[in-house]
Amino acid sequence: MANLIIILGDQLSPALPGLRDAQADDVILLAEVGAEAGYVQHHKHKIILIFSAMRHFSAVLQQQGVQLCYIRYGAVPDIHSMTDAVRYALQQHPELDGLLVTQCGEYRLQQEINSWQQQFSLPLHIADDDRFICSAARFNAWAGDKKQLRMEYFYRDMRRYTGLLMQGDTPEGGKWNYDADNRKPCPADLPQIPPLRFAPDALTLEVIALVDQQFAGNMGNGDNFSYAVTGKDARRAFLHFVEQQLPVFGDYQDAMLLDQPFLFHSICSMYLNCGLLDVRWMCNKVQQAYQQGLVPLNAAEGFIRQLIGWREYVRGLYWLLMPDYKQHNALNAERALPGFYWHGNTQMRCMQQAVQHTIEHAYSHHIQRLMITGNFALLAGLSVEQVTDWYLAVYADAYEWVELPNTLGMALFADGGVLASKPYAASGAYINRMSNYCKNCAYNVKRTTETDACPFNALYWDFLNRNQQQLGANPRLALPFANWHKRSDNDKAAILAKAADTLNRLEQL
Repeated sequence: MANLIIILGDQLSPALPGLRDAQADDVILLAEVGAEAGYVQHHKHKIILIFSAMRHFSAVLQQQGVQLCYIRYGAVPDIHSMTDAVRYALQQHPELDGLLVTQCGEYRLQQEINSWQQQFSLPLHIADDDRFICSAARFNAWAGDKKQLRMEYFYRDMRRYTGLLMQGDTPEGGKWNYDADNRKPCPADLPQIPPLRFAPDALTLEVIALVDQQFAGNMGNGDNFSYAVTGKDARRAFLHFVEQQLPVFGDYQDAMLLDQPFLFHSICSMYLNCGLLDVRWMCNKVQQAYQQGLVPLNAAEGFIRQLIGWREYVRGLYWLLMPDYKQHNALNAERALPGFYWHGNTQMRCMQQAVQHTIEHAYSHHIQRLMITGNFALLAGLSVEQVTDWYLAVYADAYEWVELPNTLGMALFADGGVLASKPYAASGAYINRMSNYCKNCAYNVKRTTETDACPFNALYWDFLNRNQQQLGANPRLALPFANWHKRSDNDKAAILAKAADTLNRLEQL
């Protein structure tokens, strides 16, 4: 049986199930299609990364002598979707009698894939994506009939399952989680070690020109693209992180500094999520560095927790709960997304920094995403649909399986507590503690109701006040609600009036 093996743009791994089992008479299909490049307004760097990585990956496949059907963007009229691409490939290769694809990362596209057997009257085999450590079946079995799912307990199960940072049945160092040791503010004068960057080669320059022309209105500028687009360079970038940045990463992974978009973060999630890196290889390299005494335990554990904890957990949750999960809006957040999420022109220094980093690099690190852009969206009650679409569009590592739970669930609490046990709501005090943004801001982080007061402050109390019915019984919010209730009526009225004025002037902040 000869198959058409379809490889998607986030599946650029030689270890992909379809490629491992490919036979000489199979045909491999990769296609740059408009439906996938345009279903949200993707950042230019995201499109460049995927298209260039696809072209480099196809060149490796050609060198290996496989039969390849590669469709460049706009090269074949009337190809707009993956379904169109499959139809074209089958027309070019009528000898094929089966379809093979690995499960994709987005429910939307998976539904399209599921229709192919009927559309093309050929057997369709959808392989499990075993690049992930936890299969959907394993996650579903773990979730079982639990009334409440929590990442921490899943993470412990994954540590036992993989043996990472374990001494028998005991976690290395005697503790499962060193999150409390990952929250130090970073001194402004601490020497920075930037991530490894790469000059675009001729193939990437072709893609940059294409994207600048075809996606001219999208966020970003192709001229400063410098990410890895091959597995070899992605591995170099990650080893640079392990050797140079990881020793300091643990202490400062939650910190933020003015004009420092990367600090000590690896920025390798974009490589991992499109298939250029393997999660097991990454975790083993981090564990080896710890065992060799090159990095402290809080750094090794903190990084591994992000990979086999959060990353695997949100994927499992996504496939467990979709498609209903996407419709959740527990706090009835409907306010339109302000323009500064797209252009970064705001006097709020923290928002300006987070959005400007996003515009320049299709990247900001997890605390900027959660506690700056996400926190503001939560406090202001911004539209869940618009905010999740924004996160999906602007980050080079964003695919719906990872973006939606992190945004809808963790940042916006729109799932009512399925992912997180409390909303990650914070006033300007948190931002001031974890960054030096506030010292360089037009707003005063110490003030709440004055003309120059930090917008986060009044919005924080307004968030609690308007969501008392949904959140008042949450034990983790007992202290904030107690502090709100003990304020005088005059204080409450002044704060709520300031918040209302702020919400009415979002575009002018």
